[in-house]
Amino acid sequence: MIRRSFLAALAFAAALPVAAWAEAPLKVVATTGMIADAARQIGGDQVEVKGLMGPGVDPHAYRQTRTDIVAMTRADLVLWHGLYLEAQMGDFFHDLERKRTVVAVAEGVDKSKLRAHDDYADKYDPHVWMSPVLWRDVVVQVQKALTEARPESADTFAANTQAFLAEIDQLDAYGKQVLTAVPENNRVLVTAHDAFGYFGAEYGYEVLGIQGISTQSEAGLNRIGELVDTLVDRQLTAVFVESSVSDRSMRALIEGAAAKGHDVAIGGELYSDAMGVPGTYEGTYIGMLDHNITVIAGALGADVPARGMNSKLSAGF
Repeated sequence: MIRRSFLAALAFAAALPVAAWAEAPLKVVATTGMIADAARQIGGDQVEVKGLMGPGVDPHAYRQTRTDIVAMTRADLVLWHGLYLEAQMGDFFHDLERKRTVVAVAEGVDKSKLRAHDDYADKYDPHVWMSPVLWRDVVVQVQKALTEARPESADTFAANTQAFLAEIDQLDAYGKQVLTAVPENNRVLVTAHDAFGYFGAEYGYEVLGIQGISTQSEAGLNRIGELVDTLVDRQLTAVFVESSVSDRSMRALIEGAAAKGHDVAIGGELYSDAMGVPGTYEGTYIGMLDHNITVIAGALGADVPARGMNSKLSAGF
């Protein structure tokens, strides 16, 4: 009887689809939306990815919640940015790596390519996702981490990575096309904090932030006064707010310029430290940068496609 039951169980199992025998997806937790998106693009159906920081969340100030801690302690792989982006979580990650596989993917970028941090002599500007060229390096680090966690899926991860890198290259080419169509004297990007330095370096834009690289730095009255004078003296007419930073200081800039008889408008809202709503085009890395590139170029004087590079943006310009 026992033998017949065992053989029946084998026969039933043999009749199941191959997918039923497949290994469970790799459980991955990623801090930022940009890293989570890279893990999903590369991992495909081989991964189950949880992103900790959603739309509008500031990673500079973010602290792990109890739910986050549970998710990370149960994950097969934890991916964080590093470069002092998650400044409030660094000690936690260093403790966690004694028990789980934890990788700071942006730490793998060649340091010679990085901008110095304006507040800390031994640290770097972490906003490397603003340059598609630099983000390619981070994507490769995500591929490496996934491959080490699941070597048997290496070929799948490699193929998905190449497809994703091709999309990033297309995005970079689009950026160069529309951003160079902006008149040279208009190529000044005024934002809430200095998150766009790599973007400016990549596309030839001067970037002026009210706050420094970290949103935790103070925006003093002197800095606002300096930028008001810059707007007036150089006749700049557009500034940009950010989805993850309060617009209070930016509105102070506009009011200060108006008091001097110069009209300045908000050119649009940019994604700086967080992407758009999950499930939307802007909730992907490609969509996030497509939005930023299209909004900036359009506000500063270039003709841009109504719905961006892929005609997928949720709002026309």
